[in-house]
Amino acid sequence: MPQATNDQMLNLLCDTIVSMVRRDGPDLSARQLAVFLTCYLRDGAHTVRGLALELKVSKPAITRALDRLGELDLARRKVDPLDRRSVLVQRTLKGSAFLREMRAVMTEASGTRSTRTERASASVERLSSRRAG
Repeated sequence: MPQATNDQMLNLLCDTIVSMVRRDGPDLSARQLAVFLTCYLRDGAHTVRGLALELKVSKPAITRALDRLGELDLARRKVDPLDRRSVLVQRTLKGSAFLREMRAVMTEASGTRSTRTERASASVERLSSRRAG
């Protein structure tokens, strides 16, 4: 992937995170956000064991992240009725609303960044044409 595209993606991530931090609402660590997004963006049942394998972190690390997500009502745990040793992770209404908010913030950040890039390109073109003329 070209460097400009990588930088654009990193800038979009930065703008999104800065916007989320400035808003009232949950402030998630990178690990908590990874667990949250994995549960909400990937279909299927999610378990502590499965999340640990998918994210390549320990089960206690997943448990700590889920503790925080549970405190914020962004996800909840439930014992799997088919296998009482397994814990299922469930989505919540508040978590779905948080995901919608993240999408909106990211869309806004993307539009803002595109507008700034377009303005910068237009300024460069104006300067180039002035120098040439």
